[in-house]
Amino acid sequence: MWSTLTAGAAASPGWPVHAGPLRVRAGVVTLRPVRRRDAATWSALRLTERDYLEPWEPTVDGEWHQNNARSAWPGIHTQLRRHARVGNTVPAAIELDGRFCGQLTVGGIVRGALHSGWIGYWVGRPFLGGGVATAALALGVDHALGRCALHRVDATVRPENLASRVVLGRCGFREEGLLHRYLHVDGAWRDHLLVARTREEHGRGVVAELVAAGFAQRI
Repeated sequence: MWSTLTAGAAASPGWPVHAGPLRVRAGVVTLRPVRRRDAATWSALRLTERDYLEPWEPTVDGEWHQNNARSAWPGIHTQLRRHARVGNTVPAAIELDGRFCGQLTVGGIVRGALHSGWIGYWVGRPFLGGGVATAALALGVDHALGRCALHRVDATVRPENLASRVVLGRCGFREEGLLHRYLHVDGAWRDHLLVARTREEHGRGVVAELVAAGFAQRI
């Protein structure tokens, strides 16, 4: 089976991504490719939401205002597209009712006998609630285990991040263990929970599960 999957996989399956629309209480959620012209909206949201986003994101070199300035986006966008073209990343913008509200990335994609990747996301605070993050993650997981042809997708989350743990739980991720001092976040090495979902567990998909539960509606 694995030799068939490996031989049949394109260099960058699943990219560019177009997923949704999916209606939740907050509105209509979609995933689309990141664009160079997202610079102003991306930067404004990241700079405004620093106090909300920074405590949960891995430490990177440089100052927040420089790393998230409008002028930083072209380089980030180019790097994301470069990784996407070689097939190890699938970057996406999250939209609510056609408005940029965050990002989702399937990264660390490895083929061969593993066929695995990680998924991560962020949503700006003005768009929290109403199922936006859950819908985006559901679309992303279905994309990863569907068009991307992965066998496994995992995520890491700090135990203190209860909101994100709820979203991951709604999307069917199960806990596999605690990674001690896994990532440098918010000034220290932080423990993270490792959660995952495999194709055997995926069944009809996360979106279908949310629709059946009355949490979301397909359009």
